[in-house]
Amino acid sequence: MEFFKINGIQFYNMVVNASNKLEEQKAFVNSLNVFPVPDGDTGTNMSMTFRAAVSEIKDMHNTSIGEVSKKVSRGALMGARGNSGVILSQIFRGIAKGLENKNEVDALEFANSLLEGSKAAYKAVMRPTEGTILTIVRAAGESAVKSSSTDITLLMKEVCEHSEAILNKTPEMLPVLKKAKVVDAGGMGLLIILKGMYEALKDNIQAKALNAVNAESYISNPASFIDEQDIKFGYCTEFFVLGNNINVESFRNELEPHGDSIIVVGVEDAVKVHIHTNDPGLALSKAVKLGELSKIKIDNMREQHRHILNDDYVLTEKENLESVSKEVVKEKKKFGIISVAMGEGIKNIFKDFGVDYVIEGGQTMNPSTQDMLNCINNINAENIFILPNNKNIVMTAKQAAELTDKNIVVIPANTIPQGISCVTVFDSEASLEENIAAMEEAIKNVITAQITYAVRDTEMDGKKISEGDILGLVEGKINEVGKDVYEVCETVINNITKESSELITIFFGQDVEENKVNLLVEKLEEKYPDKDIQSYNGKQPLYYFLIAVE
Repeated sequence: MEFFKINGIQFYNMVVNASNKLEEQKAFVNSLNVFPVPDGDTGTNMSMTFRAAVSEIKDMHNTSIGEVSKKVSRGALMGARGNSGVILSQIFRGIAKGLENKNEVDALEFANSLLEGSKAAYKAVMRPTEGTILTIVRAAGESAVKSSSTDITLLMKEVCEHSEAILNKTPEMLPVLKKAKVVDAGGMGLLIILKGMYEALKDNIQAKALNAVNAESYISNPASFIDEQDIKFGYCTEFFVLGNNINVESFRNELEPHGDSIIVVGVEDAVKVHIHTNDPGLALSKAVKLGELSKIKIDNMREQHRHILNDDYVLTEKENLESVSKEVVKEKKKFGIISVAMGEGIKNIFKDFGVDYVIEGGQTMNPSTQDMLNCINNINAENIFILPNNKNIVMTAKQAAELTDKNIVVIPANTIPQGISCVTVFDSEASLEENIAAMEEAIKNVITAQITYAVRDTEMDGKKISEGDILGLVEGKINEVGKDVYEVCETVINNITKESSELITIFFGQDVEENKVNLLVEKLEEKYPDKDIQSYNGKQPLYYFLIAVE
């Protein structure tokens, strides 16, 4: 169908149809993961990010494409998971910028918005790599603005064809893709989105969001350590103030005497407010003087506290998005720490070292920007450290840090052993700068190894790998391939242990036998009598062993 102009209704259908297509094909996108380990979650991350965007507009019937695109951008921003999800959120942030204040757009205006999406994505990445999703969004933007078509349907057809042609060339841009005989997973995810948007126009689809079950997000239960009488301010109050030129700092200062856990953050023409108070009406009456109020939510934290104590604290995606600051925040302390981890044993180690919140996540389950913000909002501290413990979560943590006025320090821990080393050197009596330096030094001093299995046949780093083989990874690279979990683990430890090494720590997962782990430790103690050998039951999935050598 021809569309020489599109408004908010058509854009809604384009976005929803694209989200549905990505949800249907996320497993295929996951399968394109270059590394043959069981953590190929690019498709899942992009789909969950985009589904969060769709949830933001599901009840909208606005004809303004500027308003719909703004909501899509906000939803993707808060729901972003993993590096691919963060980049996708930035793409739609750029698109929203290009469509800002417009009720409808023609082909040229829409083309320019796609180019803005490309620019925003490149700005979000410190060292852009070609042959990735960035290359595909740039191809989309450049082909759009070069098109002479005035029909947006034909424009999107050209964009999809050019983007697909460039995607097929990504193996020539990145040798690792060529070796694995795949195209870039993030680029494929974006192409599926673009094709879904094109299909919605071509077939004039009146899209309806799929009701697929979301993955669950988990967070350790902080409420179990709180007495109800400790809740000084009983109502968690959240709302947006829509207006122009609002003095954020002045309004924050005005609210200061009336509660705690106060967050007042400006986003474009809106200010998001969060406060724990005993008089929600007073906060709202002050806010209404500044502009129109939106999305008002008032929760009785004492009632919720009782509910949480009576139920298992497992939050679904929907509940997690609505759970900002439901727990009491006590007197402000100097430092707070948020960590990401999987496995009951690993999580308990972090909690034993005083970590305030442990978000369950990591391989195959990356937390969202909103998950991070929920924890940030719940910590009343002058400085908050975030330990992502996974390279695919660092961008999400940094994006969350940009959306709050609290002082957030993202420590670039890419593995669980690195994160644990960081919390072991943390000193609550030291200065912020001293702790940052100590943690960054701790990361340098630990060598991380992981023992897992291959999910498909491939050849990598000069090694032929068959599905089901046991893989020994050192700093993310394949170091050893074998058939026996314990033999591969022992070999990898031998490969990375130096004469100067002092400590070998083994975290064993839920799929290994503890008696065999004990035998392995005995062998290592005999071989390395001068080194301290420690083992812990991490109960982590997917990875038989996580190993730290320091």
